[in-house]
Amino acid sequence: MADPVDGVDISQDDVDSLMSGGATEGGSDADAMDAWGAALEEQADAEAEDVVSAETVVSAETVDFDNLNASGSVGNGEVNLDMVLDIPVTIAMELGRTHINIRNLLQLNQGSVVELDRLAGEPMDVRVNGTLIARGEVVVVNEKFGIRLTDVISAAERIKNLK
Repeated sequence: MADPVDGVDISQDDVDSLMSGGATEGGSDADAMDAWGAALEEQADAEAEDVVSAETVVSAETVDFDNLNASGSVGNGEVNLDMVLDIPVTIAMELGRTHINIRNLLQLNQGSVVELDRLAGEPMDVRVNGTLIARGEVVVVNEKFGIRLTDVISAAERIKNLK
């Protein structure tokens, strides 16, 4: 007889009573309020069951990590770089830099010359993700530009430059 609405069973008589704002035939306002209270209680019980059933059980698993010493290497003295070898980085060859204001930048067109802070023949900078790692000179190989590294910055110097 009752139609479930959001997990709550309410009879048509209960709905009619509530909609009319008063009692149904042979009933009173107290009966309507009791029915309304029962419906709210059923809805609260149904929502509580939904919350319990929606919870998932997560099991934790113990994982053993290799101990690292102060130098950052694995305890047996070997350095394992396998985890970082596939991380992509951006490498850029920098011929030089300059600072200009926006007015001059907007006036640039084909054939304009921009003066850089480097002298002709001075080595180019090789940067990886913005960090200077080497210097070199431009070469042409099979009609393509390349760079021959002439000076590689040591790891200690790179770390010092980061600070």
